[in-house]
This record gives sequence, structure tokens and C-alpha cells, in this order.
Amino acid sequence: MTRDMNKYLRQGLSGTRFCPGCGHGILMGAILRAVDRLGIAMEDLLFVSGIGCAAWIPSPNIGTDTLHTLHGRALAFATGAKLVNPKLTTIVASGDGDLTSIGGNHLIHSARRNLDVTVICANNLIYGMTGGQTASTTPVGARTSTDPDGNNFRPFDICNLVMASGARYAARFPVTRPNQLIDAIEKALRIEGFTFVEAISPCPTQFGRRNSTAEISELYDSVDSKCISRAEAQAMDEDERLRHFVIGEFEP
Repeated sequence: MTRDMNKYLRQGLSGTRFCPGCGHGILMGAILRAVDRLGIAMEDLLFVSGIGCAAWIPSPNIGTDTLHTLHGRALAFATGAKLVNPKLTTIVASGDGDLTSIGGNHLIHSARRNLDVTVICANNLIYGMTGGQTASTTPVGARTSTDPDGNNFRPFDICNLVMASGARYAARFPVTRPNQLIDAIEKALRIEGFTFVEAISPCPTQFGRRNSTAEISELYDSVDSKCISRAEAQAMDEDERLRHFVIGEFEP
């Protein structure tokens, strides 16, 4: 984190709990830069997270009010916070497992009800904290601790899921493209209603080492090379498309 973002960090913070090479640190910087661009006052800002590596993005790093909640229940707590204080700019920052597996119903119904929050999903494609199990976002063919020969099931397209459920805006970008990611988070925060940003965040520790890309630079290059536009995706068959990340903005 560069010194210009120090004002948003908790006093005395000397480092994060993320593994070396984890993309979540880059995502944390992108979130804070979007907040900084918008000039949101710290006392008007609330972060909510669930359980997992991504829950450490706001807590214990960011020096504003945070709710570190039960596994999968971040959006339930965010709903309560908005009912008590609708003026709060509320950001849910959590992982793909927390939001789309145990928290999947909260996700789709929050979008359906158009809850006025911005959800930022740190998608590392695997259960990073709990042992590297297959997640609902694990790509077809990727190896995990529970699928050592490769995942056979298609992953959720989370952006399409929330858009079909009623989200006002969704976007997907990798942390390897921070400027686009910052722009998307800023836009999501400007829109009233339920908005969603998915950040593809490489996990060298669990995903990388199980898929022969434990070298950090190699893993980041691999993730970035698999990012394609919607136009490029339309030219691919389904099997090929499922092995890529369709990036960009999604609006009703």
C-alpha cells in the first residue's frame, strides 16, 4: 500500500495477513482508491465481511467501522445496518465461497430486493483459507484438494447471476488490471441500489501450487491471459469460454 492511502489504514498496522502474492492486497488498494476519489468520509463508511481470506480486506486493515460477521451472512448483517442507518455507504467485501456458496441465497435476494449496497467479491477461484477445496467458482479442469484430478462442474458466472436477480450494475476485472478495477468500483459506489464488482484475485498458496503455477508472476500472467471481452467470448464454443474470464461491465 502506497503512503497516500495510509490515512485509511488502522493505526499501527505494519502488514496484512495475506499470503505472499495474494491478489487481495491489490484489491484492497483498489477499493480505497475508489473511496478516495469519491471523497467519502470515514464516518459515513461501513465495511461488512464474512469469513475467509477476503474478510481480512476490511478487518483488521481499514480504519473505519467494520462488521466481521458469520460465514455467508455478510449481506444479512449489511441489510440490518442499512435499515438502522440508510445514509451509510455500505461495502460488502468478501470471497467467492462466502458470497456464492453458503451465502448464495443472501446474494440473490439482496440483488432482488435492490439493497443499497456495493458488493465486492474477491474471487480467488478456490477455498483459500480452509484447505483449497473446490468452490462454486473453480474453473473446469482446475485441480483442488477435493478434486485432485480436476473440477468437472461448470462454475457460477456471478455477474450474470446477480444481474438476473435484479442488480443495477455488475463488473468483472482481474487485479492485474487495477485501473479498470478502480473505475468499476467507483462507478458501483456512485449507483444507488445493489451493485456488484467481481475481482479475479490470484491465490498462489492454494490455487497456484495445485495447478502448476505456484510462481507468483506466472500465476498472474496466466490469469491475465485468460481474460477476454464479451465479443471474444461470443466467438468461442462453450467449453473454451468456460476456461476464460469474460471481463467488463454489465448493466440492465
